[in-house]
Amino acid sequence: MDINTKKIKKNAFRVTKVRGMTASRVRVPGGHLKAEYMGVIQSIAEEFGNGTVHITSRQGFEIPGIPYEKMPEVNQRLQPVIEGLEINQEKEGCGYPASGTRNVTACIGNRVCPYACYDTTAFAKRIEKAIFPNDLHFKIALTGCPNDCAKVRMHDFGIIGMTEPQFEPERCVTCGACEKYCLKKSVKAIEMVNFRPQRNTEKCIGCGECVLNCPNRAWTRSREKYYRLTLLGRTGKRNPRLGIDFIKWVDEESIIKIILNTYRYVKEYIDPTAPGGKEHVGYIVDRTGTEEFLKWAMEGVTLPEKAEVSSPLYWNGPKYD
Repeated sequence: MDINTKKIKKNAFRVTKVRGMTASRVRVPGGHLKAEYMGVIQSIAEEFGNGTVHITSRQGFEIPGIPYEKMPEVNQRLQPVIEGLEINQEKEGCGYPASGTRNVTACIGNRVCPYACYDTTAFAKRIEKAIFPNDLHFKIALTGCPNDCAKVRMHDFGIIGMTEPQFEPERCVTCGACEKYCLKKSVKAIEMVNFRPQRNTEKCIGCGECVLNCPNRAWTRSREKYYRLTLLGRTGKRNPRLGIDFIKWVDEESIIKIILNTYRYVKEYIDPTAPGGKEHVGYIVDRTGTEEFLKWAMEGVTLPEKAEVSSPLYWNGPKYD
């Protein structure tokens, strides 16, 4: 067959090492889906593929062993999964309209985990709605708390859940549990002063250990959802590095606006000669300078009053000329 590889990649099919065979990549924003869609994926794998399914590092599914000529039928069969996961489409029954922005990944969040400060799946789906489809190479990950089970600092945008602990002194029995667990499991932001816990607001990372371990619910989570946003982590061959803290105590609206602004920035500055038409955001920032990136990223962003923006920003890691 005469195959347009750019076209099939854009349709979220992979060019594989097996001649005449492709693999379908299934998006699962936030890594959470109804069990019924597993049956759809199974049927595609058994009828059109080689009977196996790969769970990708980005929490999606990859169905290998599909003949190129079967791609239209596979797209038709994927339609209930795409609709059920509320993925934006340009035309029904034609599969995915882009594959550049990788699946938005997330830890299991507060639907299950007691440590999580927010519903990671819900926020991941909200981000997905705002950014997809797009052909630019972005990686976004969410984690429910500073434990960072999702390893978000290895992504272009890492979103870490925070809570601002609320203290009700009339419920406190001076047991010292909050001080103990903040010392042993977090950053020692609480200490007992005159038999009353005092929280150091500058040191507090919003993890909620005091909330989880108070036996009398003197500490509770804030109604407001807050986040720590990290920037421009990356793996790969050249100059890998961890993402760094950008904004602490930031809100969802600001995060989405910053991400969308960054898409505009990348479209303006991406290297048109980059292999495959892809260039990691971090490489572009390295080339244009951090100040130019921030000018674009923060345009029209109104941060919460409590937000703390890190400045200056420095990225560390190995350098290869």
